[in-house]
Amino acid sequence: MENIQNMVSFVREHFNSDQFIPLHEPRFRGNEKKYLAETIDSTFVSSVGAFVDQFENMMQDITGAAKSVAVVNGSASLQVALRLAGVKKDEEVITQALTFIATANAIVYNNAIPVFVDVDLDTMGLSPKALEDFLEEFGELREDGCYNKSTGRRISACMPMHTFGFPVHLDELMAVCNKWQIPLVEDAAESLGSFYKGKHTGTIGLISGFSFNGNKVVTSGGGGAIVTNDIELGTQAKYLTTTAKRPHPYEFFHDELGYNFRMPNLNAALACAQLESLNGFLEDKRILANKYAEFFNGSGIKFRQETADTKANYWLMCVELNNKAEREEFLKNTNDQGVMTRPIWNLMYRLPMYANCQRDAQKNAEFLEERIVNIPSSAR
Repeated sequence: MENIQNMVSFVREHFNSDQFIPLHEPRFRGNEKKYLAETIDSTFVSSVGAFVDQFENMMQDITGAAKSVAVVNGSASLQVALRLAGVKKDEEVITQALTFIATANAIVYNNAIPVFVDVDLDTMGLSPKALEDFLEEFGELREDGCYNKSTGRRISACMPMHTFGFPVHLDELMAVCNKWQIPLVEDAAESLGSFYKGKHTGTIGLISGFSFNGNKVVTSGGGGAIVTNDIELGTQAKYLTTTAKRPHPYEFFHDELGYNFRMPNLNAALACAQLESLNGFLEDKRILANKYAEFFNGSGIKFRQETADTKANYWLMCVELNNKAEREEFLKNTNDQGVMTRPIWNLMYRLPMYANCQRDAQKNAEFLEERIVNIPSSAR
């Protein structure tokens, strides 16, 4: 109890507030109002406008990717990324059960079926060892790819998620996926500004999706981005997300099923201003992470930190309690005192729509589910 009270005092001092302290709130300290006014004055407030192009170019510069496509939200980015990776109806996509529901939903939006494989304790993301073990038991290579021997369905993609911005072990995951001829699609929704061995997350797999929801490091209010180093895939992503309309001065001809997933210019204007502040946000969050690490050192509460060869964005910072009872005490006391904390997500197979999905033992995921709590993580 004393540790919890000390943390509440520490958080209030850091954020210089005796009011309610949220988990993560946006900061608008740059050109947000200026760019929004410019957009309104231009009358191009919907899906066509200069800020959409600027946002895509800025994302390419930040991530180092060959192509970025602006979309309406992170879920849409993952849905289209999976389709472009070749996921088809009644096929399977391996992912993690310890994730936000959008990861699993994006699979089902493609009429595919999630398969849940365990996470690593250090990254909280999909485990290469668990993936290899699962495929050794259930995988079967055929001429047209990898199949699940227990279901007879093709495994058409693997989608790890960079939990809270902590990069997964991408080299090892890529090695397993390449061995079994499974495309790797990165759920990079939470990891803008995170790097794995010097490469930005979302640029190592075949294709990826990012989110710019109101609670992310950078927000466009609502928005997402598809990122890839494959120019052809990126071009197809732009085409599909703009209703699959063939270019023409005035005629409307759509030659396949596309999506109206376009990011409005208003949202893109907000995103561009936010991206200009990205480095400052990341620096400020790293300062807070270092302070948390020092504060919790020796307290009996573990502050989760980035792994070797990675640089995390510390989007949502978190602590690991010793058991579920301690977690519940921590959650109750902090929230009762106006400092918002929250538990990590319920595992996907605990939700009714995913209860019957195939999964492995989930030893690490269940360990983390009982112990991980997010703590206030906003930039100041």
